[in-house]
Amino acid sequence: MTALRKPQAASLGARPAKQTGDEKTSAMHLNADFTKRAVVHAAKLDWKASPMPGVERRMLDRIGDEVARATSIVRYIPESQFSPHVHDGGEEFLVLEGVFQDEHGDFPAGCYVRNPPQSRHTPGSKPGCTIFVKLWQFDPADRTHVRIDTDKMPLLDVKERDGVRLMPLFKDAREDVRIEQWAPGATIEFNPDGGLELLVLEGGFSEGGERYLPQSWLRLPIGEHFSARVSTEGCRVWVKEGHLR
Repeated sequence: MTALRKPQAASLGARPAKQTGDEKTSAMHLNADFTKRAVVHAAKLDWKASPMPGVERRMLDRIGDEVARATSIVRYIPESQFSPHVHDGGEEFLVLEGVFQDEHGDFPAGCYVRNPPQSRHTPGSKPGCTIFVKLWQFDPADRTHVRIDTDKMPLLDVKERDGVRLMPLFKDAREDVRIEQWAPGATIEFNPDGGLELLVLEGGFSEGGERYLPQSWLRLPIGEHFSARVSTEGCRVWVKEGHLR
């Protein structure tokens, strides 16, 4: 697998479809053109069953079938569990509700986790949980494990951005991941460096003539300006910037 660099339609680190002789397996392509903006109001989508009983998902973007470069919201019903597996392309997730569990511990709502390429675990949830998860989107050489309980971390003031406080989660040469808290009624404007992706966690905002609420997801391509008006209750968002370079 090659490193993720230039954004193109149906690329950005997607694992090739399996081939048998001259036949090629058709792969799903959902919001797979990274040169275009993509919006999904996931809370309005039906849950779709995964191959594992008790695990359902709402797909946001995807290149591939069951082995895929994918961004999804995944729900585990109580007592559900996946088989042990290796994440060849890495896994990044934020627990939205409930408690995610594996052999490394219990991760309640608010926990941010990065399992780098070649990491292994047996995920599940006795009480049930919902997570926002990204697969096959790591630098192949990344071996950094991250586990952060965002409910125990402070938000930092950002002097150059009025109405914004943030919590750094991960940053390297290719991406910057953080939680941002936007003040009620604020206007949020900036020029993302290398593309932008965000998920609403609490509250909401308006952008591009649309209203964004919890589980609304937005991806902006390189070069597109972000301008939003925050709702009267304020807004908390997960943000990733720079990864579309």
